Amino acid sequence: MNPIITVQNVASSLVTTLWTPVFVAIFIAIVTYAVWPRNKAAFDEAARMPLREE
Repeated sequence: MNPIITVQNVASSLVTTLWTPVFVAIFIAIVTYAVWPRNKAAFDEAARMPLREE
């Protein structure tokens, strides 16, 4: 029995083999940026922003 090649099968295969690792890498990069010690001062300042009275 020959497998049926459809656009949906090809698209699903492409998404799982290509885009999943790309999005995992992007997620890891964002988390790394957020917890990097050099960015702590900027994030602390942004956290206090709603409490400032100007």
